[in-house]
Amino acid sequence: MTKLTYLSGYSPQLLEQVQYLVDSEKLGVYLKKKYPEKHNITTEKLLYNYVVDLQRKYLKKSPLISKVSYDKKIHAVHNALGLHTFVSRVQGSKLKAKNEIRVAQVFKTAPLDFMRMIVIHELAHLKEKQHNKSFYNLCCHMEPNYHQLELDMRLYLTHLDMFGPIYS
Repeated sequence: MTKLTYLSGYSPQLLEQVQYLVDSEKLGVYLKKKYPEKHNITTEKLLYNYVVDLQRKYLKKSPLISKVSYDKKIHAVHNALGLHTFVSRVQGSKLKAKNEIRVAQVFKTAPLDFMRMIVIHELAHLKEKQHNKSFYNLCCHMEPNYHQLELDMRLYLTHLDMFGPIYS
């Protein structure tokens, strides 16, 4: 039995189904059928525009994001898939706050739905710092299919770890 690192906390029934897909090497087929293509957000400028568009659509009153980037180190260093950082700087007699979002490099070649889920997760941190009920309600408001996308994204990461990339 393979350790399903990204799926701890899910029900034993679900883990059993995933284990079957892993053992029969059909996890990639399942994901490729459900998400046939990777997104085309390959540059940081495109990523920034994508994030800001979602922010303008759902979080009109939140402070504008100052920087969005792909980060190679995120997964290993922070054990995360995306990071929202809040930096305060002194400018003259005023304190200026900047919000930054960093997305793990692994999502540069992932389906658009997974990118959307990660970005929505990080945008939700603009309003809710903790992973609480309000946070997940906000995520579901921005993406009604949020929980399913999170599960599928975890399956995608499991496939990457065990078998390598699905999309080239």
